[in-house]
Amino acid sequence: MQSPHRLFSRLLLRSPVKGYSRGTSVGGGGGGSLHLLLQLDERNDGCVEANRSFSSLIRSNPQLRGFLLSSRGLGVRCSVSLDRDTTSLTDSFSSHRSFFTRAKQVKRIEINDQHSQRAVTTALWCNFLVFSLKFGVWWTSSSHVIMAEVVHSVADFANQALLAYGLSSSRRAPDALHPYGYSKERFVWSLISAVGIFCLGSGATIVNGVQNLWTSHPPPNMEYAALVIGGSFLIEGASLLVAIQSVKKGAAQEGMTIRDYIWRGHDPTSVAVMTEDGAAVTGLAIAAASLVAVKVTGNPIYDPIGSIVVGNLLGMVAIFLIQRNRHALIGRAMDDQDMRKVLHFLKNDSAVDALYDCKSEVIGPGSFRFKAEIDFNGQVVVQNYLKRTGREEWAKQFREAAKRGDDSAMLNVMSNYGEEVVTALGSEVDRLEKEIQELVPGIQHVDIEAHNPIDQSL
Repeated sequence: MQSPHRLFSRLLLRSPVKGYSRGTSVGGGGGGSLHLLLQLDERNDGCVEANRSFSSLIRSNPQLRGFLLSSRGLGVRCSVSLDRDTTSLTDSFSSHRSFFTRAKQVKRIEINDQHSQRAVTTALWCNFLVFSLKFGVWWTSSSHVIMAEVVHSVADFANQALLAYGLSSSRRAPDALHPYGYSKERFVWSLISAVGIFCLGSGATIVNGVQNLWTSHPPPNMEYAALVIGGSFLIEGASLLVAIQSVKKGAAQEGMTIRDYIWRGHDPTSVAVMTEDGAAVTGLAIAAASLVAVKVTGNPIYDPIGSIVVGNLLGMVAIFLIQRNRHALIGRAMDDQDMRKVLHFLKNDSAVDALYDCKSEVIGPGSFRFKAEIDFNGQVVVQNYLKRTGREEWAKQFREAAKRGDDSAMLNVMSNYGEEVVTALGSEVDRLEKEIQELVPGIQHVDIEAHNPIDQSL
């Protein structure tokens, strides 16, 4: 008696297949359903000839019928039929799994970027408006510290544009070249943005300040400069508040404090906007203090000194952002709390004897990949399989083979049983992968390998 997996395999894989089509499930099922239509050769001497209808095949094989019923517990629903005239098989099932291969269950989690997008868009418009105001004042006053702020605003606007592009690019769906998706692309553009702040914002501002230390003179029209600084402070402050709200919501979603989210949060976009806006507000305060010092003391040296201080501030912000995105691009492990949760689940599963080489990696904001090698408890795996399929059926087959006294009959039963045990191990792997993704929804990819603790030479 053949196992259900072997019957399916003979019917669908080993039979001469003329063609197949793929689409939605029969009856207009959901988007996650799969519909297979296979044309089988009528001359095939396999299962089709032995069972002219699939319903008779199920009726003639109680083990296969039990397998189909037990598969519902694995999240598989199937309906099968065989057309006597066209000899075509329709098999539709709603699952991330297949009866024929051990498929990886991938639970896609849509990352909500609404708050980050809002922060970036707000910062873009605010920086453009502030740049226009600062440029107009610098044109009339020729102040070095205002020039530093103009450069600062240009750098901020360019960097927000880069962040917006990275945010858009990271939403692209996975393809053959990038099977894990493009989520890390926002880290790339955040890193480029940080380098732009360091070079254009910090470097140019410091150089401008140093060059004018000994040639500075009191800037004219300081009243206009004061008005623009005040207006820019209000605009940048509003943008900063939006970015702070975005960071707060991101921290709440990941169960972190704001401080931890700034350093270790998975979305660099909102953090980059917040730090840049914070530096902008602080830079405006420094510029105001420099102009007040020039006005009170009459010494113009405070103007380029303010420019140098603003440049150093931008440099510190850039270094922080570079370091943060560098860790994300190198390959950072997921949070310790989530990792401990997964390991605790695996260690307490009855089918798991030991764990080896457990690793995780952040593949995008809020998206992770987890890998582990597991020493499975063979007895538990077999018992779970026999509970699903019925141990009496296998006992009957072994008794009948033993009564015959034919080694080939016993070998055939043992071969079928061994094949089913291997399939049962795959089912245990699929079960663990599914439950891990339910435990930590951010884990989109789970790779579990069976480990052999005895043979260490492999």
